Amino acid sequence: MPVTLAFIKQTLDELYPNPQAPLKYADAFSFLVAVVLSAQCKDSVVNTVTPALMAVAPTPQIMAKLSTQKIYKLIKLCGLAKNKSRFIKELSRIIVEKHGGKVPGSFEELEALPGVGHKTASVVMSHIFGVPAFPVDTHIHRLAHRWGLSNGFSVLQTEKDLKAVFAPSEWLKRHLQIIYYGREFCPARGHSLEKCVICFHLAKRQE
Repeated sequence: MPVTLAFIKQTLDELYPNPQAPLKYADAFSFLVAVVLSAQCKDSVVNTVTPALMAVAPTPQIMAKLSTQKIYKLIKLCGLAKNKSRFIKELSRIIVEKHGGKVPGSFEELEALPGVGHKTASVVMSHIFGVPAFPVDTHIHRLAHRWGLSNGFSVLQTEKDLKAVFAPSEWLKRHLQIIYYGREFCPARGHSLEKCVICFHLAKRQE
């Protein structure tokens, strides 16, 4: 194992030995809704909005019957709330009509739902169904490039590269660890080598 990769893994394990999903949820449906809401929205906001929404419509059957206006009022603190209100209503309808009221457990079926792209499907598949996946968000995409684990050409390329670097059994844990590390120590703006031990280590090795 390259020294730099070993250092990255060791650092992440020391800082976040047992990382948990940052989104609050009670079941597969509430988790799917929370992940859809999390696009361009802080987890803290989603964790305020999701419980209030699910208290009104805890199942896809009930959610599908709500008007988009009602859903919008409950989620308006989230970015892109108007679009998300339509997505949530429509994906709920599809879950009821095509999947017997249960969140589908395949990438193909999930990605066919409104508002659910590959990253969202990957998050749901890994967290809910235990299927190895490596969701790549902006934090992970940025850090993988900074750390030389990917060329940063595209999110899909980054996902492919990280899957090659880490064992499938590690994917969920590394996904969460890198997100948390990026937020805490390796931000897009105001990045400081003094605070970012991984980037500091990499910089020293390049001297």
